[in-house]
Order: sequence, then structure tokens, then C-alpha cells
Amino acid sequence: MSISLLKQELLDGILTLTLSRPEARNALDLAAVEALHAAFDTAEKDAAVGVVVLTGEAQPNQPPEKQVFISGADIRQLKERTPADAFKAINSALFRKIADFPKATIAAMAGSAFGGGLEIALACDLRVAASECRYGLTETGLGILPAAGGTQRLPRLIGLGRAKEMILTGKLLDGPEAERIGLVTKAVTCAQVASAARELAKTVQARGPLAIRLAKRAMDLSNNLSVPDGLFLEVLSQGATFGSTDKVEGMSAFLEKRKAKFTGA
Repeated sequence: MSISLLKQELLDGILTLTLSRPEARNALDLAAVEALHAAFDTAEKDAAVGVVVLTGEAQPNQPPEKQVFISGADIRQLKERTPADAFKAINSALFRKIADFPKATIAAMAGSAFGGGLEIALACDLRVAASECRYGLTETGLGILPAAGGTQRLPRLIGLGRAKEMILTGKLLDGPEAERIGLVTKAVTCAQVASAARELAKTVQARGPLAIRLAKRAMDLSNNLSVPDGLFLEVLSQGATFGSTDKVEGMSAFLEKRKAKFTGA
């Protein structure tokens, strides 16, 4: 099941996960959620994986502006969910797993992303968007709210005022506007999203994996810590890097004017 729903390709330390439900605009049904859970669990344990790129299958015979990255929860399933289902936090649990994933993650959004489709991208560390496409949290138009991290991650990313405007009005942004306000890291044409995301992944992959892991965790915790506590966490994390072989290799490579060969140790 996971093979057909989720294509996986590992190349040079970069794992590309492609949600493959083009006939349903890559909607996140329960089977897709389970497949993604399993893929991230495996990737976390795989030392060969340094960066994960998440994307969606292109819909055939559709122009760039009609492409969809991931369309979020399958509305047909969502319509039948009960309050008890809401408390199971089906999508939210997956998105939290992605947000807490110790390695770098990149959403390659070669298509529009609404609702849960944008929320899963918000759970990633970096986002590449398509200039021709649109992005927003539209759940209030369905009589529900973005409850898979949208009300929490979006304000932290773009500020409370802009987040309220997007969520309360259902405002949609094109790629360039999303880049301008910091919602996405970079906006390129739809055809360039995959290559741009890969180049970004290669840049991250070339750096010290232990340093990436610790820096990511320190930044993720910054909203929950006072500045003194955050600075103390920085010192502890730096102490860990100072005792690593990656630190010796990185600085030796710099002094010797060569490319570093990090091991994550």
C-alpha cells in the first residue's frame, strides 16, 4: 500500500518522498497518513538520510496554476469524522512528527496548498513554492479551523496579524507574496520547484549533520524558552559539537581549503 501511495527515492543523502494520489489531488487520506508515518520513522533511523524533501505527484494534463502540492485531508473522509475523531489528531500527530524530525525537511510545493496541505508544509523546516500557485489556510470556510498546527505554526512564522488575516478571511497568497512575507523560503516557477528544493537540500546536506540537528532543535525550542534559558541551551549544544569529529573535520577542511566530509559523529 505505501509503495503505491508514497514514492521514495534516496540519492546522495537526500530522501525525496512523493505523495502519489494525483487522481485525488494528493489528498491526505488515512492510508497516506500511515504511509508517511512509516516513511519518517524509517528515515529517522537511516544514517544514509541527511535531508528529507516532501512533495506531491503532479496531476496529468493540468497547467501549472492548477497543480496541487497536497490538498490536505480528504473532504469525503473529513465530513464523516466525529468529535472523537478530532481528538485523535490524525493529521496533527503526523505533522508534529515531521516538525520534530531531527533531520532537515523541505516541502517542495510544485502546486497550490490549502488547509492541511499548507499545514504539512508549515511543519517542514524550509519551503519552496510555485510562483503561479496559491497558498492559504481555508478551513474556516468549511466551518472548521486549521487544527493540524496552522493556528500555532503560522503566527510564529509570519506574525500574528498576518496569520489572523489568512485564517479568519481565508486569504490566498501567490508564490511571490508568500516569499515576501516569509511564509516560504523561495518562490520559483512550478517547473523549477523540484530542482530548487534539491539545490536547497544539497546545501543543507553539505553541512555538519550534528550541528544541523542541534541548531534545529534549539530554534524550535526558542519560543518556549526565556532568552537566558535559550542561551544556556546554545552553550550546551555547542559543547556537544566541540566534542565531535565533525567539528574537527569541518575546521580542518576550512583551513585546508577542501570540502568537508562529515559523518554526524
